Amino acid sequence: MLDHYQFQLTRMLEAEQYGEARELLQFLLHCQGEDQRHYEEWSNLLKWVEMAFPESLSGTNGSQTTDNEDDLRRQALDPGEQDEEYINQVLYIMKHHPMIDQQMLALERAALLDSAEVSREIRSWLVEASLHPVVQFKALQCLRKRGELGNVSMERLGEQVSLEIEATPLSLDDFPQPVLAVLERVERVTEIIDASLPHFARELWKECLQFLYGTSTYSWMLDERDEMVDCFAAALHLALATAAYGTADEEAIREAYGITESLRFRYEQACRMMRHVAEGSQESGPDSEP
Repeated sequence: MLDHYQFQLTRMLEAEQYGEARELLQFLLHCQGEDQRHYEEWSNLLKWVEMAFPESLSGTNGSQTTDNEDDLRRQALDPGEQDEEYINQVLYIMKHHPMIDQQMLALERAALLDSAEVSREIRSWLVEASLHPVVQFKALQCLRKRGELGNVSMERLGEQVSLEIEATPLSLDDFPQPVLAVLERVERVTEIIDASLPHFARELWKECLQFLYGTSTYSWMLDERDEMVDCFAAALHLALATAAYGTADEEAIREAYGITESLRFRYEQACRMMRHVAEGSQESGPDSEP
């Protein structure tokens, strides 16, 4: 999971999300079992963020409000005057850069481009290329931000799916209530253990949803029954604790969420799903198989 958090940190800094980067660095400094040089790098980077961007210290939990953050990101990504060379450069990076964080940054820039050709390029790219699942999701978000409508058919995690562009969630809060209930359950349990855990439960769950969106596994996650929410919540908590501390008391976690023997099979399925997302998050090539 270290590579996953390093990747998230890079994205936050490149998108000038300094409040979120600060919180992630604080979380990483509380994790145990990493090489000492990593702690030194994170500590130095945290000091730089706090000194260079003191505004990241203000607001709830040290971060800016969502509206302000979106405005700042838009200002940072909008080049103003757009010529053909700039548009082609953004599309080239989106399609060919070897790092998915750069591809997703290009997609954020593409959402602001005026050319109608951009949407056609993204649609055909989604259909024809073998893309990382999170890049696919970001491309769908980009199309929705550009005002596109209709369905896009593609292969997603080995399944052929058809997804409605205008139904694509633009934020975590846009996802259906059953999956939000999972996060709420974990937040209630973890906030009394470590004040930083709910924030990172939110980040981890958001990536999980983006990774699985539109698949048969995602449909299974929309089950509203309390016992299903408990199974996914326990699996999320286990993945979170393992990432944060290098180990987790699985028996205590199952007890906290009421995972009885009758729910054990569903719980273990949910755990396998979380491991699959964690393993898939390490893939960085634009043409790598999900």
